[in-house]
Amino acid sequence: MTYILALDQGTTGSTAIVVDAAGRVVGRGYRELPQHFPQPGWVEHDPRDLLRTICEAAREAIAAAGVTPAAVGITNQRETVVVWDRETGVPLGNAIVWQDRRTAPRCAALAPRADEIRRRTGLVVDPYFSATKLEWIIAERARGRTERLLAGTVDSWLIWSLTGGAVHATDPTNASRTMLYDINEQAWSPALCALFGVPASMLPELRPSSGSFGVVGVEHFGVALPILGVAGDQQAALYGQGCVRAGRAKNTYGTGAFLLLHTGDERPEPGAGMLATVACGPRGEAAYAVEASIFIAGAAIQWLRDGLGIIGTAAETQALAESVTSNDGVYFVPALTGLGAPHWNAEARGTIVGLTRGSTRAHLARAALEAMAYGTAEVLAAMRQGTHVALDVLRVDGGATHNDWLMGFQADVLGVPVERPESVEITALGAAALAGVAAGVWTDAEAFVAPRSYERFLPTASPSAREGMRGWDRAVRAALAWAATAGPGPR
Repeated sequence: MTYILALDQGTTGSTAIVVDAAGRVVGRGYRELPQHFPQPGWVEHDPRDLLRTICEAAREAIAAAGVTPAAVGITNQRETVVVWDRETGVPLGNAIVWQDRRTAPRCAALAPRADEIRRRTGLVVDPYFSATKLEWIIAERARGRTERLLAGTVDSWLIWSLTGGAVHATDPTNASRTMLYDINEQAWSPALCALFGVPASMLPELRPSSGSFGVVGVEHFGVALPILGVAGDQQAALYGQGCVRAGRAKNTYGTGAFLLLHTGDERPEPGAGMLATVACGPRGEAAYAVEASIFIAGAAIQWLRDGLGIIGTAAETQALAESVTSNDGVYFVPALTGLGAPHWNAEARGTIVGLTRGSTRAHLARAALEAMAYGTAEVLAAMRQGTHVALDVLRVDGGATHNDWLMGFQADVLGVPVERPESVEITALGAAALAGVAAGVWTDAEAFVAPRSYERFLPTASPSAREGMRGWDRAVRAALAWAATAGPGPR
């Protein structure tokens, strides 16, 4: 039997799984990834930790499976950018993470170019994307000296490191998140590279998502393996869910929440607050999707645990949510790093409204879970308006989908069934599928998902969850009003 090793380098940890030809996970490894917050609104990772944790997780997964994989698939946090020396391999400081907001002033200054950038990239001008991060690194760390430097998203750094510097490449899904890639031409944009002062020599070669990206050196995993699949995490999840044709959608509940609707071969013209991006077709070929990004989802639960200390584990939130009959008017807008779709307000901050003397940690936990569902419903409504695509079911994945209460509440808010696969590691499975298609294990994504079963959460007749959207809308308006009236800097 043929086995595929899938590497999922995420924002808070690195996961590796070994998958057999039936799509079953037969080995798993995981390592937590240290986070660095040098200033308010700044988020960084040490690139050496990115490589170390993925290698440790891969070795653990291979040992647990007790088999030798035939190929590797890689998926990764997307807009995070790394710059390193092409001769020594030494990173030029920490990676700047997708959540980082340090380039908000630069993005505000780009407002006159916003329409042009959106036409070329499908993206809004926001610190979320890689271009202004890379521009900042070149100006502040390289002092404009780029002759020996290479740059890329996390996949490029891992590929270059794992292949011993033999391959500097990325795929279209990751490239489409940099704000340097023309999704109409399917190529790096000379005009955008010039705008942000990024030499083309620094950027990785573009290769198909399902195809060859070099060979991992034996020193990393204990065995030399070809890299045959690469995709950004959300597009990998879309592929792993079998959403490879127009009209199919999924939502991933991870650190953030990411809703993608496949639109086929036609580049979409999404409505306000929505993004057009590159996705994968059935065999990994480039296609298109509409995406909505919520910056904070599961990270809000992590904040309740690590920032406030009111829960010990994320799993506690289900029992806490079930222990109260309603949110008692408490709403939590988790704009801890600004608001993403459909508002795209980098200055918004986390807001909790409706507190009384009777409010407890159970209400806060419930409000954090409800925020994921309400935020999803908000962006899905905007997505439907922009594409006029009717959605009968939502497929879900990510760590927060382990929470049955949240999945049932999500179905109630949307009024459509929510389907959760038996394995919620869909992002890694999507990377495995892309590599497996290139290796000939599966003919396409639909063949990969055919044996999979889904658990369905059906909406109830009670209108209370959908009525709660009115309270959510008020809470979001309060967060936006605070952002609009706040003065410069912390006070």
